[in-house]
Amino acid sequence: MKSVKLHFLGAAGTVTGSKFLLETDEGNILIDCGMFQGIKDLRLLNWQDFNFPPLEIDLVLLTHGHLDHSGYLPRLFKQGYKGPVKSTAPSLAVTSVILMDSAKIMEEDAEKANEEGYSIHEPPLPFYTVTEAEKTIEYFEAVEIDTWYKFSNNIGYRFLRNGHIIGATFIEFEITGKRIVFSGDIGREKDPLLPPPYKPQQADYLILESTYGDRLHPEENIEELLSGIVKDILEKRGILIIPSFAVERLQHIMYILWKLYEKNKIPNIPIFIDSPMGNDILGIFSSYPAWHRIDPGELRKMISHFNIITSYGDTWKTIDDNRPKIVVAGSGMVTGGRVLTYLRYYLEKPETYVILIGFQAEGTRGRQLQEGAAEIKIFGKYCKVNASIKHLQSLSAHADQQELLGWLKEIKNKPEKVFLVHGEPAASDFLRLKIKDTYSWPVHIPHLNETVELLL
Repeated sequence: MKSVKLHFLGAAGTVTGSKFLLETDEGNILIDCGMFQGIKDLRLLNWQDFNFPPLEIDLVLLTHGHLDHSGYLPRLFKQGYKGPVKSTAPSLAVTSVILMDSAKIMEEDAEKANEEGYSIHEPPLPFYTVTEAEKTIEYFEAVEIDTWYKFSNNIGYRFLRNGHIIGATFIEFEITGKRIVFSGDIGREKDPLLPPPYKPQQADYLILESTYGDRLHPEENIEELLSGIVKDILEKRGILIIPSFAVERLQHIMYILWKLYEKNKIPNIPIFIDSPMGNDILGIFSSYPAWHRIDPGELRKMISHFNIITSYGDTWKTIDDNRPKIVVAGSGMVTGGRVLTYLRYYLEKPETYVILIGFQAEGTRGRQLQEGAAEIKIFGKYCKVNASIKHLQSLSAHADQQELLGWLKEIKNKPEKVFLVHGEPAASDFLRLKIKDTYSWPVHIPHLNETVELLL
C-alpha cells in the first residue's frame, strides 16, 4: 500500500453533510453520503457537483440512516456512482424510509412553491425525486454486525453497534495492520430505547463526531415538565406541539408519554402522532426487536394508545379539533414536514406550547425558536411566536462531552491523529482541548474539502 488519502467532503466545520472518502491504491471507499442542512450557504453546497469523481468510487458504507449521513445518495448515483451501498439491515430500512419520505416532501414543496410563487428558483425543483430515490435503494446490501468484510488484499472493514438510532454503527477499517475508525454519531449511555454504544479498542486514526463536544446534557425532570404542561394546556384548552425527528426521538417521546399515562401522571389526553416517516420507523422497531430494548408486547400496547395520523386530510381534522391535545409531528429541526402546518396555525396562540427535542442546527427554524425569535417564516409567510417554547437537551440522541470522552477510554494505543468532525467550530475546538488534556492525543479539526495523507 503506497498511500491512503482521507478526504473530508462534508461535516467539517459543521454538523451536517457527513461524507468521508478513503482514497487508496486498491480502491476508493465513501463513508456516509449525507446532505447539508441548515443555513442557506450550506444547503447550496448540495447542488454542487461531488468533489471526487463518483465513477471512481468503488463502495459506499453508511454508519446510519439519518438524512445528514445518507441524503446525498440519489445525487451521487445521478452523477455516475454505480456500486453498492452497505450498512446494517435496520439502517438500510431507515435510509429507505428517509429517502422516500424526503423525496416526496421535496416534490410537494417544489410544487407548492411553484403554485404560490415564493421560491427564488425558477422553476422550483426537488433535490431528488421519488424515482431517483427508488433507483438508489435498489443498490442497498445489508451486512452483519461485528463481522470483518474484505474489500481488497490489504483492506477490511466491520460495523459495530453505536446506539444513537436503530441500526446505527461506527465503522472500523484494517489497512495494512493499521486501524482507522469512523465514529458515525455516538449514542447515549442510558438511552431507554437502545443498548449503550460499543467502544473501540484500537484506533491509529480516529474520525470522531463532536456535536456536543462543548457541553454536558442537563439533568432534566422530563416527566415533571411534561405533566405540568399537560395540566396547563387542559386548563387553557391549548395544545402541546412537539417537533420530532422521525427516527428514535419520535419513538422516545411516545415511550415517555406512554409511561406517564401508565403511571397516572397524565390523563388520557388525545395524543396525535403525525409523521408518516415516524410511523414507518415504528414498523422497523417491530421488525428488528434485537436492536432495541422495548418488549414486543409493550411496543404493540404503546402504539395502540396513540392516534396515528396517516393522511394529510386527518392533519386538518386534528387542527380543527378544539380539544386540548398533544401533537408529535416531523421534523425535529422544524425544517419541513407536517409540523409546519400545525405551527402555521397555532404558533401565534399564547395557549400553545412547543417543545424542541435535541440539537437544532444553525439556520433552522428550530434554532430560531430556541433562540427566542419573535417570528419565523413558514410557507413564505411570517408567523408571530406567541407560544411558550421549551428546549429539552437531555432527550438528544447524541453523546455529550463526557460520554464522548468515555467512548474513547478503552482505546489501548495512542492514536497517530484524531480528526474532529460533525460539530460546529466552538464545540469541536472545546472537545479538542478536552481530548488533549485528558489523553494527550494529537487532534486536528479539518476544514471542508481538506485532504490528508495517512501514514500506514
